[in-house]
Amino acid sequence: MQALDALLNRVSVPRLVEPAPTAQQREALFGAALRAPDHGHLQPYRFLTVEGAAREQMGELLAEAAQMQDGEVTEAMIDKARNGPLRAPLVVVVIAKLQEHAKYPKSEQLLAAGCAAHGILLAAYAQGIGAVWRTGDLAYSAHVAKGLGLSEGEQVIAFLYLGTPQKEPRVAEKADLAEFVSAWPGEA
Repeated sequence: MQALDALLNRVSVPRLVEPAPTAQQREALFGAALRAPDHGHLQPYRFLTVEGAAREQMGELLAEAAQMQDGEVTEAMIDKARNGPLRAPLVVVVIAKLQEHAKYPKSEQLLAAGCAAHGILLAAYAQGIGAVWRTGDLAYSAHVAKGLGLSEGEQVIAFLYLGTPQKEPRVAEKADLAEFVSAWPGEA
């Protein structure tokens, strides 16, 4: 697949089944992630792979975090959290490693980590792997961060679900670029 094809046509694929990406495919996924723009070469990201029975462990961690939320927490909310990681054969947790730096602010580091996550999605699409980026409130839970072993200055920015598309992915809608692109300065 040509790079421009992936950039113009990638779509989220939420219905995923076995098999998970192979070792060779994963090498391409993470290789693409490491090509993210990264001022200062800080590599402000890292990744956890969650598969097999570890998805159930992650589900229990998310269910615990759901129970700790403020407000009314229903059994349906807890079950949804518990079953979330089971929606795909592989979950990649994308973690931003934000560092104090005189020249490169944490906001740029966070963007670099987001670009790394997007690189994984693009590489997945290019290889015919289904992928969707999900987060939700529980991704930002201190309980989840602790359970995943995050260090000071680290935060979850994405749960990437990867696997084989259950059905043919939808076709990307074409946007009207004029709605998003304008010249500056604008006309008076």
